[in-house]
Amino acid sequence: MNERVGRRGFLLSGAVVGAGALVSACTSNEPAAAPSSSAAPQSAAAGTDNDKPGTKVVIGFSAPAADHGWIAAIAKNAQDVAKQYSDVEFKPVEPTNDINQQISAVESLIAAKVNALVILPNDGEQLNQVARKAMDAGIPVINLDRVFPDKLSYRTWIGGDNYGMGVAAGTYIGKTLKDKGVTNPVILEIQGIATLPLTQDRSKGFADALKTFGFTVTAKQDAKFTVESGTQVAGNLLQAHKKIDAIWNHDDDQGIGVLAAVKEAGRNEFFMVGGAGSANAMREIQSDGGVLKATVTYSPTMASSAVKLARLIAQGKGLSDLVEQQVPQSITLASETITKENVQKYLPLGFES
Repeated sequence: MNERVGRRGFLLSGAVVGAGALVSACTSNEPAAAPSSSAAPQSAAAGTDNDKPGTKVVIGFSAPAADHGWIAAIAKNAQDVAKQYSDVEFKPVEPTNDINQQISAVESLIAAKVNALVILPNDGEQLNQVARKAMDAGIPVINLDRVFPDKLSYRTWIGGDNYGMGVAAGTYIGKTLKDKGVTNPVILEIQGIATLPLTQDRSKGFADALKTFGFTVTAKQDAKFTVESGTQVAGNLLQAHKKIDAIWNHDDDQGIGVLAAVKEAGRNEFFMVGGAGSANAMREIQSDGGVLKATVTYSPTMASSAVKLARLIAQGKGLSDLVEQQVPQSITLASETITKENVQKYLPLGFES
């Protein structure tokens, strides 16, 4: 993502944690991983006091335009979980990839005096000031994934783990190759946008994990998070490397193009790992008919959890499973590896790309 590309403009980071499970929270300020989903998550633990109707609250919501499967799922998950609560009025503003328009939209929610704000900014740095304005007005901001640089600009941050995605992918690839007795493997990496911090975090996690097995990345190239670029980049890499052992593709949406190039080339001597946890990727893994054998999650269910957190904070509640009285300041979701063995469990959470 350029700082505004679809879902990935976040300065951070993938895996699976159902929004219903809310957040088995970690109190880290670093991003971590998230779940996979476009399906509405199940309600939180049945019968907890937190699920009982409480004070009526209005939750404002702002996110980029749904120009990508992951971003579309973010908006859907947020709206679907809000409908589960009779004490929540969900007030979304028009999604946009224009920074100034998103600032104006957030200002309209501040003027409307909503009880809490969930914001996935196009760019955390550029929307930092308006988020701070909301906080200064007494409106708690739940910062979703793309972080605001000023901690005074948000009450709670929740997001995924880009570094953890890389570690998960590298661990799966490294172990699989070791188990097969492969030495000096040819390992390719297809990134999103190489200049982004989130991409760099993913690549570092991948390299660090491979290093524990004595492996390194043979070649890498970025594919801009688009299907078209995925096809082109994969085609170039396939042509340049006559034998490949494994590929990690950072993004399941661009992975549609990557798999198209693989099919076109008639190559199947390697295996591939995807990223994010799209339903398309999960179905491909389930069929076990091609090179895609796993994907590591960065799930849009984090938006469902963000709305749940906004409700709790606005009502002055904490997380029922924690001893502390208040919702944590930072929640990092865990990145999980989806394979043929566990894909059935995750399919209901996969987002459509």
